[in-house]
Amino acid sequence: MSEQATKTKTGPELEIKRVFDAPRELVWAAWTDLEQLARWSGPRGFEITFNQSDLRPGGAWRMGMRSQQWGEIWQHGVFREIDRPERLVFTTAWEEPAGTPEHEMLVTIGFTEVDGKTEMTFHQAAFSSGESRDSHIDGWTQCFDKLDGYLEETQ
Repeated sequence: MSEQATKTKTGPELEIKRVFDAPRELVWAAWTDLEQLARWSGPRGFEITFNQSDLRPGGAWRMGMRSQQWGEIWQHGVFREIDRPERLVFTTAWEEPAGTPEHEMLVTIGFTEVDGKTEMTFHQAAFSSGESRDSHIDGWTQCFDKLDGYLEETQ
């Protein structure tokens, strides 16, 4: 079970810190292995319908997900940095129904091993508005709750 998360909202940025009771390599794999990522990614009620990734700097990724309430939604991006198992940096943008990208943001995730656990620092910037940023807090919290449950099952 992960420890309580801390959330920081500053301007167009969001930071969430969370400690998972799992080794860093396991948390890293949950983020970078497509099969594992599909098991926990997306807020509650969402199912991953498409997941493709070229895990290398400059490599592209794309994910489709579906929920009863929201229907089909898509996002994509490009990996900027991959420093296994310490740091993962990638761009992300939601796609309009016609496939054109919305506002692009940058996600930086740090993984620090602390006494056999993993402290994850998740940072996302730059949101187009405070409202957009705030709407992501609940979604990411639900994702990380699902990740916590997945890591418990895996160990």
